[in-house]
Amino acid sequence: MSLAFQMRRLARHSAVYGIGGLVSRVLATLLLPLYTHYLPPDAYGRVEIVTAATAVLAIVLQMGIASAFFRFYFDAREPADKLTVVRTSFWFTMVMATAGLVIGVVFAGPIAHWIGLGDDTWLVRAGAVGLWAQTNYQQLTNLFRAEERSTAFALASVTNVLLTVAAMVVFVAVFHWGAIGLVVGNFTGTLVVYLALVAYRTEQLGLEFDRALFRRMQNFGLPLVPSALALWAINFVDREFVVWYKDNAEVGVYSAAVKIASVITFVMIAFRTAWPAFAYSIEDDREAKRTYAFVLTYLLAFASWVALALGGLAPWWTDLLTASQYHRAEKGVAVLAFAGAVYAGYTVLAIGSGRARKTQLNWVVTGVGAAVNIGLNFWLVPRWGMVGASISTLAAYVVLFAGMTLYAQSVYPVAYQWRRVVTAVGAAAALTVAARAAGLSLLPSLLLVAAYPFALFVLGFYLPVERARLRRLVPIL
Repeated sequence: MSLAFQMRRLARHSAVYGIGGLVSRVLATLLLPLYTHYLPPDAYGRVEIVTAATAVLAIVLQMGIASAFFRFYFDAREPADKLTVVRTSFWFTMVMATAGLVIGVVFAGPIAHWIGLGDDTWLVRAGAVGLWAQTNYQQLTNLFRAEERSTAFALASVTNVLLTVAAMVVFVAVFHWGAIGLVVGNFTGTLVVYLALVAYRTEQLGLEFDRALFRRMQNFGLPLVPSALALWAINFVDREFVVWYKDNAEVGVYSAAVKIASVITFVMIAFRTAWPAFAYSIEDDREAKRTYAFVLTYLLAFASWVALALGGLAPWWTDLLTASQYHRAEKGVAVLAFAGAVYAGYTVLAIGSGRARKTQLNWVVTGVGAAVNIGLNFWLVPRWGMVGASISTLAAYVVLFAGMTLYAQSVYPVAYQWRRVVTAVGAAAALTVAARAAGLSLLPSLLLVAAYPFALFVLGFYLPVERARLRRLVPIL
């Protein structure tokens, strides 16, 4: 297949997969004024702590089975073998998620004190139910991704989002349940859609568990668990540092910055959803390597432009989307947005070790990134609070990107287009600094955001054929 065909295929699936993510992010952003109105920063901070705790427990409980599922599904040639992979993964996930639910319900008191929630045990129990629902839901929707049925995946995602948002609005704004209403509403749609998917997949989900297959999947997936935990640490442990050195209110402000900057994760969620199945489905290594190189370039160019739009216009985003007590969040938006862009590039690089089946040292790369993040949080959060946490996150992702470049290139070398990559990210960062350091008003800041493609042209980012096409579209070039 030609490179153009592969890129169109990836773009098509990413666009369809991204519908659910787009709806989710748009609604989450539009509802941010509602949440910040009904929830003070302290309550919003507690929700973020529960979210972080359930995220790490989900990683431990899955034991790398989600990553192994994609690799072994595409390795299986016969339909019966694929079905065995599906059933083995499903039942393992079900058992482990149920174990997590029981732990959360039975030990809610100690867990609440351990993670800084005091006596709020019902918030922990609600998080445990959400953990069960989300873990099982993710495993079933992964099957749509493996089958490359992006439309079915998007339909499930949109239904989930709409039900979830409706539940959160009712529980928070109508019933005034506060933080627990946000947590309960967050898993309501997931639980409903998961039960519908179980009914839909009844014939495929027979009572079969292949122990030999499971051991092989664990050999592949278990080395990724420390790596996933390190990534969790980078994503969430900063909340704990902000709680320790500041308070829950500061966590709430930081969470608002994360929510605004997470618009860039729409790009990444759509891409990451399509990426594993797409990347592993390319059988020819030469074609795969060439495709991976162009994917990294174009993904980072687009992600950097989104980061520029978020960071360069951060003061106006925060004024528009949050209550006045959250407006300090704008100081962290740009840094977090570029952290998301760098992480998007990391996901492309990481596929190399998975394709080579040499994931054993992934944890070293992510472990170094987590260590950098934790060390910087100790240093920066006491001085600068949520801004320090934002800087720590960006630094950790830069380390991840560099480390995975070295490791993945050693096991699966790809001729990435580094000059173009540096140009794309550097131009966006420079324009963001120009907008915010100079304290420009809205109109000049908008013009700098719009100037990004032209800046790339001047800096020689585009290939000759791309420059020719741009000149036809914009004669002034």
